[in-house]
Amino acid sequence: MIDIKNIVTIQRNFFLKGNTLSVDFRLTQLNKLKLILKNNESMILDALHNDLRKSNFEGYETEFGIVLEELNYTIKHLKTWMQATKVKTQMAQFPAKCFTYPEPYGVTLIISPWNYPFQLSMAPLIGAIAAGNTVVLKPSNKSSNTSKVLTKLLEENFPKELISVVNGGRAANTSLLEQKFDYIFFTGSVPVGKIVMEAASKNLTPVTLELGGKSPCIVDETADLKLTAKRIVWGKFLNAGQTCVAPDYLYVHKSVKDELIKHLKRYIIKFYGKNPKESNDYPRIIDGKAFERLIDYLNCGKIAIGGDIDQDELYIEPTILDNITFEDKVMKDEIFGPILPVLEFESLNEVIATINERPKPLALYFFSSDEKNISRILQRTTSGGACINETIIHVASLYLPFGGVGESGMGKYHGASSFETFSHIKSVVKKDFSMDVPLRYPPFSSSKLSKLKKIFK
Repeated sequence: MIDIKNIVTIQRNFFLKGNTLSVDFRLTQLNKLKLILKNNESMILDALHNDLRKSNFEGYETEFGIVLEELNYTIKHLKTWMQATKVKTQMAQFPAKCFTYPEPYGVTLIISPWNYPFQLSMAPLIGAIAAGNTVVLKPSNKSSNTSKVLTKLLEENFPKELISVVNGGRAANTSLLEQKFDYIFFTGSVPVGKIVMEAASKNLTPVTLELGGKSPCIVDETADLKLTAKRIVWGKFLNAGQTCVAPDYLYVHKSVKDELIKHLKRYIIKFYGKNPKESNDYPRIIDGKAFERLIDYLNCGKIAIGGDIDQDELYIEPTILDNITFEDKVMKDEIFGPILPVLEFESLNEVIATINERPKPLALYFFSSDEKNISRILQRTTSGGACINETIIHVASLYLPFGGVGESGMGKYHGASSFETFSHIKSVVKKDFSMDVPLRYPPFSSSKLSKLKKIFK
């Protein structure tokens, strides 16, 4: 087994020598990574297909393309991000200059999940390297094909002092969390996130936790139901529902529920055909354990659409469940699969109260043409992110920080936020020897106190 403690020691020594500090070093690594990824695009997309049966289009759209865009954006803006930022100097500090200065944390640990195994490994790694850190990457052992490709590409092209990949299951994770890192970035489930945070607390290590939860998708009676259904079907069944920000349940106004379900069925057929099992564009469940957990939900309520399964293929048809209540098993935990429960409401106040009674979700989706209703939802509910009349696409923006709140996580990344997450922003006051104001020095007199009061007035 790989000596994890030794890896951390090697990386810390490399970092403490100042090797990662210059902009030239960081840009060289990022440009090298970009070239490596572009030269191995087919290998990466094949691995994603072998793990989750993602089509090349979906693999590029949700993983490879996003990473490439993140790299290009980071390379373009890194010099600006690395510059010190001048801030105002208060009278009490005169004469001085004040500024903030971004500096790397040091040795960082990135633990990535299996559902978007390429994107959710590379995006934080880009931020960590851009900020001047070293990286120990722990990809998921469930998405083994993508993990093998990541290991090959990174270990063959980067020194282990800068980037090391650790493979394995629970034992590897436990060993990693026993080490002292300077920053930990974790993407995964809430229960494991709690374990990561507990381990980090022993060394007071700062963390980013990208978790999940039950993200509601609300549809009021004023929504364009056809377009609403189209966008919900796309967002829910992308990656066979195995997306942390997928609409977890549909909360629809009673007066339009039946019509919306008809449109949902229509778009499922339009996207994946009458038999989605035969579609080249519909992925599969990651493994048998996840499959067994999901099919248990099919006993809840009434199957309005779908319900077909094939255990040998790890296939679950896009499924809509009707007659669901919050007491049903499917409403207790994040679904993380191609099953969409439908609940109905009569008033928006009911929706707001219900959502606020539950853990804060990673995402919230609201479909409406009523601006007052939109404002009420945005102002009176809390979520990591939100979309109005759309699903999921906020995650792909380089200009929007992505992250959770409460039980759905902490910390943000993407674009400049990735650089900031992996940087400690140091506050600096700089003076020279040309002048020294004697007011602050003892002995203190009443006249000095009067002057001090004027300064702090």
